[in-house]
Amino acid sequence: MPFNGEKQCVGEDQPSDSDSSRFSESMASLSDYECSRQSFTSDSSSKSSSPASTSPPRVVTFDEVMAAARNLSNMTLAHEIAINENFQLKQDAFPENSLASRVKHIVHQAFWDVLESELNAEPPEYEHAIKLFEEIREILLSFLTPGGNRLRNQICEVLDTDLIRQQAEHSAVDIQGLANYVISTMGKLCAPVRDDDIRELKATGNIVEVLRQIFHVLDLMKMDMVNFTIRSLRPHLQRQLVDYERTKFQEILEETPSALDQTTEWIKESVNEELLSLSETALTPGAEKSSKPSLSPTLVLNNSYLKLLQWDYQKKELPETLMTDGARLQELTEKLNQLKIIACLSLITNNMVGALTEGLSELANRLKRISVVLLEGMNKETFNLKEVLNSIGVQTCVEVNKALVERDLSILNAEVQANLIGQFSSIEEEDNPIWSLIDKRIQLYMKSLLCLPSPQKCMPPVPGGLAIIQQELEVLGSQYANIVNLNKQVYGPFYANILRKLLFGEEAMGKADASSSN
Repeated sequence: MPFNGEKQCVGEDQPSDSDSSRFSESMASLSDYECSRQSFTSDSSSKSSSPASTSPPRVVTFDEVMAAARNLSNMTLAHEIAINENFQLKQDAFPENSLASRVKHIVHQAFWDVLESELNAEPPEYEHAIKLFEEIREILLSFLTPGGNRLRNQICEVLDTDLIRQQAEHSAVDIQGLANYVISTMGKLCAPVRDDDIRELKATGNIVEVLRQIFHVLDLMKMDMVNFTIRSLRPHLQRQLVDYERTKFQEILEETPSALDQTTEWIKESVNEELLSLSETALTPGAEKSSKPSLSPTLVLNNSYLKLLQWDYQKKELPETLMTDGARLQELTEKLNQLKIIACLSLITNNMVGALTEGLSELANRLKRISVVLLEGMNKETFNLKEVLNSIGVQTCVEVNKALVERDLSILNAEVQANLIGQFSSIEEEDNPIWSLIDKRIQLYMKSLLCLPSPQKCMPPVPGGLAIIQQELEVLGSQYANIVNLNKQVYGPFYANILRKLLFGEEAMGKADASSSN
């Protein structure tokens, strides 16, 4: 059996007929696709600020736009399969009680009602049933491996529609017997996870319901086969991912020359910040005077990656070279923001009542768990952070007082409690010193990760004040470094060209192009 041990998260409680079963051929959602297409087909307004814009904008044809979109879709799908071990396709399902769901149910019910009336007629009409068996035959044949000739011949022989039609003309066709053969064959081909569905099919008495459920289980088996194929392809994709993505992106770049505009602006912003920092350093008394500031391309690129940890993913477009990891980076950033707040709360608590609660490690862990629960969903627009921070402050005072009573100490007075709650609530304010301090230390930690060749083997020491989130921070840091390192491998040549042009000007680019052509 080709896909034994298949584990699915496909919903099995939603019936789906063959004429409506469709599965997504790309993991990218429609909104992501539109966003990507908009970025890759931007007009000359974005070109004007790019260092690559030294000639009039080229008109991009519709065919080139669609070719770039297809390349982007294929590249995104391959990237997701290779990177995400849990990636699998799922059946489309309309929202329950939606208009589309009701229309689908009515249409399908009408089809099966007509089929039932035809089979119950005198004499019975078998044409629609025969067409269903013809479709079932093709689906079963699609599950077979190239070497399954014996079963292939058997399926074609038993489900020979010409023979079934001849039997129907002489009222000698056995629809129930054909259905039983189909169910038996499905039991041989399906994954173990479908065994219960096969048993239910065998226990169903009504022939129309049997046919209906056969198509439902066949749809599930199709998805099993697709996900088995994905798992089989994953090791190969992982070995070829860097070359494949780089080649696909080069094709996109050839079809839409503006495909690096956002990336160029992203790197240019870091270049300008580094130049400004060097200029300020040069003005410092006692600093060495140099004719021209020198920037490290690696430093510039790493600082660009650090900006992704503070990116506004709702309002700001990602660089084109990072779109395949956009969802992962957004999720990572959201988790990191939650950890920042937890670290801030812990630091404030230690500063104010640390002397009283010294040695109570369980109290710190309990306060952390409370904060994690209350901060769940903090990235939603409807989330009221100030109100939640106030609630955490109140709960912290309760837990601290409880711990003090257990040690036969006096509880916190009203002034200290009010001060603690007030400092918690002020974390969300702009330029809050505690938030700025924690954010700077986390940035420093992430920056040190990018400088390590193998972050998983040797994690850098966690800066002070972050001990409460050390475990979670190391996990997120490892994930972040993996994303960045793979991105550098894939898009390194593109970044090198952009950095060469930004740091050394057109003359250096001309020399580089001449040497590469030679």
